[in-house]
Amino acid sequence: MSSFGRVIRLAIGGWALLLLITAAPAPSLAQQINPTASSVNERQLLQEADRIQGRVSIPDQRSSVLMQPAGREWREFRNVVLRWIGGVAIVGMMAVLVIFYLTRGMVRLESGRSGRTIVRFDTFERFVHWMTATCFIILAISGLNITFGRPVLLPLIGFEAFSEWSQWAKYAHNYLSFPFTIGVVLIFLMWIGGNIPNKVDVAWIRRGGGIVGHDHPPAYRFNAGQKMIYWIVVIGGGLVAVTGYQLMFPFYVTGIEGMQLAQIVHSVVAVLFVATMIAHIYIGTIGMEGAFEAMGSGEVDVNWAREHHSLWLDQQMARTGTGGSQPQPAKAAAE
Repeated sequence: MSSFGRVIRLAIGGWALLLLITAAPAPSLAQQINPTASSVNERQLLQEADRIQGRVSIPDQRSSVLMQPAGREWREFRNVVLRWIGGVAIVGMMAVLVIFYLTRGMVRLESGRSGRTIVRFDTFERFVHWMTATCFIILAISGLNITFGRPVLLPLIGFEAFSEWSQWAKYAHNYLSFPFTIGVVLIFLMWIGGNIPNKVDVAWIRRGGGIVGHDHPPAYRFNAGQKMIYWIVVIGGGLVAVTGYQLMFPFYVTGIEGMQLAQIVHSVVAVLFVATMIAHIYIGTIGMEGAFEAMGSGEVDVNWAREHHSLWLDQQMARTGTGGSQPQPAKAAAE
């Protein structure tokens, strides 16, 4: 019994000694260990790899990326650089057009109206043009809301109205992209034959296209300026369509880096596209007398066609058997 008691006492003593050892502070050991000595700071990680990535057990392996340095550059572009590009391009274009209008004014028909008209665009061509143009305007407004909505519109209308507007703008932007794309394809197919550059375009540009001064260089159905607009619509519209569908249906054909590149291309091309179309709208409305009629009624005055598209007018006259014609003087008012 006494032996058993000694065993019990030894066990209790050993247990107490173990408690004292584990509970005692070890200041010297703590001072020797540097808790960050073997760790790597964020800057070192980003220098050694293009991302910080781990392992996940869920099906979506993209969630394993904890940090991607390129994302910071993309965010800086989206929040700062893009606003500067868009602001300078769009506001700058509007300022140039205002100055041009105040100094040059509307390009008038110098020979006046002849009272005779000629068909310039048929019904189908005008339908495609206006469908594409309408979609473009809505896409432009709703797209610019993504870049400029928060700093410009939100302080004016408040959070609730801005949220409601942004939601509908997103729906409009997504769904109207389809008819816009169809319109761009149809424009490409309809007018490709008349928009191949030629020597006449070089002479047209050298003579200022009738915009600078009062010269009227000859041109076929589409002059050099209209051909530039055509290719901007086809190429620019194609780029914003392709990149836009990448953003609308993410990660089907590319990873996160491709998505960021698609957003950069989409936004830069879009704001430059908007700036160019502002100039196009100016020329087609208040910039040139008689120009809107081409896409309005589809018919233009013969004198307008002679001043701005004389070679095309000669072709049309020869085709109909009426022969060429010189600009007709405006009809005198009845006395």
